[in-house]
Amino acid sequence: MMHQLYPQVFHDYCYELNKDMHIAAAHFIPHQLAGKCAHIHGHTYVVNITVAGDALDETGFLVNFQKLKQLVHGKLDHTLLNDHQDWFDSKNSEHFPTTEIVARKIYEVVQDYLDALPHKPKCLQVFVRETPTSYVVYRPKAGDR
Repeated sequence: MMHQLYPQVFHDYCYELNKDMHIAAAHFIPHQLAGKCAHIHGHTYVVNITVAGDALDETGFLVNFQKLKQLVHGKLDHTLLNDHQDWFDSKNSEHFPTTEIVARKIYEVVQDYLDALPHKPKCLQVFVRETPTSYVVYRPKAGDR
């Protein structure tokens, strides 16, 4: 895997964890103004998830890397994103599988998992690179962290 540098989130937490993964998936944007993106096409997405916190769990982890991979890669890799109707929908543009919304949905799933942990780590950002020249960073507003 090529090492990449990602935009940093400045924070006061003691620990910061970053998990990289590649996701091979297809999608289409169900809107007439989406141009070529309205047709099914695929990407090898590069995803980076940043998690931070002040306390570790009973195993000495902030978060288990494998669990993050299971939540995201295990769900999306080698699929048609539009088929994940629990994440995306073709009627509401707030839920189309654009890169922006893919990043937001990954954040929501990861943060829901983190909220259930007793030591309460926080997902600070999700980076999703769709092509070598295009990427999105999703960060929750400071008050939501």
